[in-house]
Amino acid sequence: MLVELRIADLGVIETSTIEFGPGMTAVTGETGAGKTMVVSSLGLLMGQRGDSGVVRHGSARALVEGRFAGVEQVSDRVDAAGGVVEDGELLLARQVSASGRSRAFVGGAQSSIGNLSELAGELATIHGQSEQVRLGSPERQREVLDRFCGAQHARALQAYREDHERRARMRTELDELVTRAQERAREQDLLHFGLDEVAAVDPQPGEDEELAQEAGRLQAVDDLRQLAETASTALSGSVDGYGDAPGVVGAFGEARKAMEQAEALDPAAAPVAQQMREAGFLLNEAAAQVAGYLADLEADPARLEAIAERRAALAGLLRKYGSSIDEVLDWSRRSAARLAELTGSDERIDQLRQELQALDASLTEQAAAITSRRTEGAEQLATAVQAELAALAMPHARLGFELRPLDELGPWGAEQVSLVFAANPGSPPAPLGKVASGGELSRVRLALEVVLVDADAGEAPGAHTCVFDEVDAGVGGAVAVEIGRRLARLATHCQVIVVTHLAQVAAFADAHHVVSKSTNGQVTTSGLRRVTGQERLEELARMMGGISSSESSLAHARELLEAAGQA
Repeated sequence: MLVELRIADLGVIETSTIEFGPGMTAVTGETGAGKTMVVSSLGLLMGQRGDSGVVRHGSARALVEGRFAGVEQVSDRVDAAGGVVEDGELLLARQVSASGRSRAFVGGAQSSIGNLSELAGELATIHGQSEQVRLGSPERQREVLDRFCGAQHARALQAYREDHERRARMRTELDELVTRAQERAREQDLLHFGLDEVAAVDPQPGEDEELAQEAGRLQAVDDLRQLAETASTALSGSVDGYGDAPGVVGAFGEARKAMEQAEALDPAAAPVAQQMREAGFLLNEAAAQVAGYLADLEADPARLEAIAERRAALAGLLRKYGSSIDEVLDWSRRSAARLAELTGSDERIDQLRQELQALDASLTEQAAAITSRRTEGAEQLATAVQAELAALAMPHARLGFELRPLDELGPWGAEQVSLVFAANPGSPPAPLGKVASGGELSRVRLALEVVLVDADAGEAPGAHTCVFDEVDAGVGGAVAVEIGRRLARLATHCQVIVVTHLAQVAAFADAHHVVSKSTNGQVTTSGLRRVTGQERLEELARMMGGISSSESSLAHARELLEAAGQA
């Protein structure tokens, strides 16, 4: 519910603060005083376009602030936007600069215009000329019927929509999989070929490096033997046992024996003798290892040829699948996983087709139930609205809903909903947006809103704010009284704010605000004030075209208030 509206430098309004309560509030004033600025300010809060033209002449910016109570349904989204709900109330604000730049605030935090519009739309609805245009659209007409069909229908429709969206995602996935079937088949063939080629060679980790080392050794075996023989001779003496040179081992042995004899004669030589014994062990071991290495150095042409063949086979893999055998093996693992994924795609196609078949059957069943509820609800809603239209001086008006089957299930069911209307006997019903005049549309909209709010009677009173602008356009007399009576009835379920030029409508309001203008000869200023008692009588008298201070006009205004139950 809107608790307070603050307007600053908007149009002809310099500054004004209006406090609202539950029930019905009327906003009146002379033509050109700025009544529509109240609706325009609420429109800005609801995300409507704001340009520099709305800024009061000579001002830097226009500001609109709305304070709402009963905002539990949007508190989580306010928190997500960085705003704060204080004491159960939410402050929404909109600024428009003289340069046309616009800024929005939600709960004290700057936000996007779209987010402001979404949140405000949960709290208030403006019924003006734009709503009349919307009422002519099939989408809005379907929304009206679905709202009338109740909460259970809304839950069923939501479940259907979720399943329909899931079907669309599955259909997209299936189409993509089927479209790419040939591409996947080609990729599978290539992967199969590569994996078979790798499996036939069966490379081992690091095998290419090991074979390169072994091949290098076999190719250099003669040079290696010569070097090993040189080392062995130097260490152990002549290989064939001839020659005068005993070798390093023999010479070192003589030196070791000499130091051991010195050790026996002089303990000071013991450390050196001990070091020479340890060095002798190492030298003998080195000589043995060189001899063993030399013994293993044998030419093996057959092995060298086998290595060459193996390396050639590995090279074939390296040209295609990696710069090393380890990279080839990594490609093989990744390709095996990809092949499994591609093979699974074919299985996924079968799975999707089965799931879609089951989902189509479920959607058809859900859509049939939705159609049944809409058909029943359409008859009840049309009957209730026609009764309201008769009370609004349209006794011959006929309103109905056409449910035209769609070629395939849509996101909202199996049919398109259309409102058809005929204002006079003998006129065939035709689409509402094409045959109803502006005044007729206003009354149809009000009749629908009254019936719908009765259907929502379980909702907390005052939970939503409904703003009506020009709902009484083109009517007067008894019809205006009935419009006022229905707006008052509406106000028992929601907060109603109506901008009106008819006293018969304003008389039914629980609170009455007047927009008045003043001028200093150069600048015109408008402001709003609440009128009660005598001031309200005088305003109603003025609206009825009489002299506001005459006894007859005032008496007429008093009678009007009494008839409306506001005396």
